[in-house]
Parts: sequence; C-alpha cells; structure tokens
Amino acid sequence: MPVAAGIAFFGILGLFLWGVAAYISGNEGSETLAPTTFRVGSAKTYASIIAEDGPLILPDLLRSNGRRTIVLDHTGDDPQHDWRIYMAYPADRDVECKVTQIRTTRTFTDCDGREIDVEDLALPPRGVLPRVFADGTLELDLAPDDTAGTTATTSD
Repeated sequence: MPVAAGIAFFGILGLFLWGVAAYISGNEGSETLAPTTFRVGSAKTYASIIAEDGPLILPDLLRSNGRRTIVLDHTGDDPQHDWRIYMAYPADRDVECKVTQIRTTRTFTDCDGREIDVEDLALPPRGVLPRVFADGTLELDLAPDDTAGTTATTSD
C-alpha cells in the first residue's frame, strides 16, 4: 500500500508540473518567467561606449530562440536623447538573415555578405523602445504594443 501511494503521489506531482509548464509555454507575453523591461545602466556610459565602438548587439533578452536579438544605437551628444533600437536583421530581409557588426563601426554584414548601415536594419515592433529616466538610467522596454512609437522617450 505505501508503494502504491508513493507512485500515485509522484504521478499526480508529474501531471501538476506538466500542467504548469504547458500554461507557461502558452503565455509568451506573460511576465511569469522574465520581465519585459531590461535595465541597461547609465545612459552616459553606454552613449560613450557606442560613440567609440559603434552600436551594441544585444541577444534576445526575453527568449532563448534569438529571434528578437536587437541593436542598441545612440547618436548625438546628449545621452538623455537620440536612442534607437533596431532588430538584428536587414529591413529588406526576414529574421533568419542575422547581421554581424564590423568591429568599431556603424556598419553590419548581413547573411548575403552585403554591408549595411545601422539605419538599414529592421525597426522593432511598435512599443519596443529605449527609455532614459531623469536619473540617467537607460532601460529597454521589450514588450510590443499598439500605442507606442519606436523612438526614445525620457521619463521622470
């Protein structure tokens, strides 16, 4: 009898865990596993890094499939403004055509060997954008929506 009770317990536990995994995998927009914002750090520091070494390629920060790898770019002299996010593939290709950066430049090589500028990369979904807070902290909002634009904003 105790052996049968143990087997039943582990069977029920297994079904419960399977149900939880099925629920989580069906809710990609859910924040149950990871937040949809990514706090990068000091906008001044990252603006300086980008000015010296070119835009930063950040691997997919929400999922492990790499489909939402992004490129963080900054132009201008004011670290509070002029931040942009691009997708890490050309605007005229799909997500399967990943780009690689030519070191310390604003130029990328795509899957066909073409050299393209950062502005020729695909724009992210609406709502995926960088934010710079009043304290100078840079944060990336990675949750697409239907109301926000793709340019940088400043928050208090």
